[in-house]
Amino acid sequence: MRGQWTYWTLLLLGTGLTNALSGGMLYPKETPTRELKELNGIWSFRADKSPQRDEGFQQQWYKRPLRESGPVLDMPVPASYNDITQDIGLREFIGWVWYEKEVWLPSRWVEDFATKRVVLRVGSAHYFSVVWVNGVQVTQHEGGHLPFEVNISSVLKGSMGAPCRITIAVNNTLTVNTLPPGTIQFMTDPTRYPKGYFVQDIQFDFFNYAGIHRPVLLYTTPSVYIDDITIITDISENTGLVNYEVSVVGSEYYSVTVTLHSQDGQEIATSLGAVGQLKVANPSLWWPYLMNENPGYLYSFEVKIKANTDGDILEDLYFLPVGIRKVHVSKQQFLINGKPFYFHGVNKHEDYDIRGKGLDWSMIVKDFNLLKWLGANSFRTSHYPYAEEIMDLCDKYGIVVIDECPGVGIKDPRNFGNKSLQHHLVVMEELVRRDKNRPSVVMWSVANEPASELPEAGYYFKTVIAHTRQLDSTRPVTYVSNANFERDQGAPYVDVICVNSYFSWYHDAGHLEVIQLQLYNQFDNWYNKYEKPIIQSEYGADTIPGFHNDPPLMFTEEYQAMVLKHYHSVLDEKRKKCVIGELIWNFADFMTTQSRSIRLYLLWIELQTIAPVMEHHG
Repeated sequence: MRGQWTYWTLLLLGTGLTNALSGGMLYPKETPTRELKELNGIWSFRADKSPQRDEGFQQQWYKRPLRESGPVLDMPVPASYNDITQDIGLREFIGWVWYEKEVWLPSRWVEDFATKRVVLRVGSAHYFSVVWVNGVQVTQHEGGHLPFEVNISSVLKGSMGAPCRITIAVNNTLTVNTLPPGTIQFMTDPTRYPKGYFVQDIQFDFFNYAGIHRPVLLYTTPSVYIDDITIITDISENTGLVNYEVSVVGSEYYSVTVTLHSQDGQEIATSLGAVGQLKVANPSLWWPYLMNENPGYLYSFEVKIKANTDGDILEDLYFLPVGIRKVHVSKQQFLINGKPFYFHGVNKHEDYDIRGKGLDWSMIVKDFNLLKWLGANSFRTSHYPYAEEIMDLCDKYGIVVIDECPGVGIKDPRNFGNKSLQHHLVVMEELVRRDKNRPSVVMWSVANEPASELPEAGYYFKTVIAHTRQLDSTRPVTYVSNANFERDQGAPYVDVICVNSYFSWYHDAGHLEVIQLQLYNQFDNWYNKYEKPIIQSEYGADTIPGFHNDPPLMFTEEYQAMVLKHYHSVLDEKRKKCVIGELIWNFADFMTTQSRSIRLYLLWIELQTIAPVMEHHG
């Protein structure tokens, strides 16, 4: 068992196959030169429950329709597979699962590959994916929460008149070198566990949903196409500066025209060339929600190329939303467009009932309505990058984002090794490449609550943070710490200190009277040592809706209210000096793993419920 598992898991996960995606990662959209076909809906699905989890590879399930290899289920995409069926084994399944979809392509897509590309894109799949088209492997990708794509034009040649069969194998196994990391624990006691029994151990407190979580789609571009666009905006007195660089692939002979349009369609500025600068007099700046009467203002940046290929003129057109804004960090302030900004927001998760981490437009729009109703101007993508569709709405509504990679659960010294570091660098490349043009993203977070007191953490985070700054010099970089301020090895390298603390909850539980003293000391200690602005990146207390007691007891609404009252008293004072934000934990309920803590929590509730009854009956 161990040998086979090591082969199929560690061979693919974290053993030298981790390479940054080449080229750009523009979000697919329809334009006059591009078409798009969504593949969302019902896919055929099968979990490989063989003891070694390798039957699908041994029998080459990708070579023929999946239904011919054995029983298949209907599985929605996008969605996590865990809660869709009544199979409790599938909910906790670890290993390879297989998805398949047969689709018809428009004949014009496959008639002339000399002038057209067909690209397959997966929004995200957890955590390692291998993709075949018509039985031919076309790509593989390590890591969840971020998109990957591949040009499948060559595989489609000669396939006119037949459907295109797309097969995706996804493995949710976490190892010491993945992000997030984990370990596989094999249970060898035959008196307690069946033969070959194993479990996935993780060091983070949310459910490890798996599957294809974001849209899968096909899109076309001309064979000479706009591959990437980089936008860096600035403000000089009353002039907005839009610095741009356009990458074109497919030919060395092309022209580039860029045009900036206002929201009402007026042409604001235009220029020729792949690299340049547009100047906007008296610009409408991108402002955060509640910071301006017109937050989230977006211009439309139009890129048009013409290329000469063997006497044919090819054109490509792409439109990118652009918000003109500037971010700056001082010792005590976070400035947006030269004005102090205070992060008054939440942490979130990306899961919902039944669909898990699957993209759900109804829930996304509801969440944003709730955020605005709360008066929140920001959130952190705890603890992984959120869907591009969510980020689009942040840009549109003016919701400020601390964009966090999946660096959660980095607790084991082995998580700081070279393989882990290499993968972490690649993940940051993919995240920056995806979100570098978003005005809502004002800071990168490279980890959440790592074991940053370990000696290995210093070099590790120095390297990751320096790499991230090299990728994007316009945004500050941080990670979220719950370590001792004197022993945190990575804190010297961040631009903003982000601190999680749960006084009178995880520490000194039930003792509300210590919160303010401990919180004052926390802020003073961190600021006196590093002289950097501080965000209270997590704080709060759990509660049971409708559960009351006065004087307050833990888990009552009164206790939660008192915790927040004490925190807010200190935050209101410290925001005048060094604190630049507060993000409450958490915006909404989310799924966690089944554990003793949950059982003890439920037992505590039961005791609190029956105690008054027992007392009444003497």
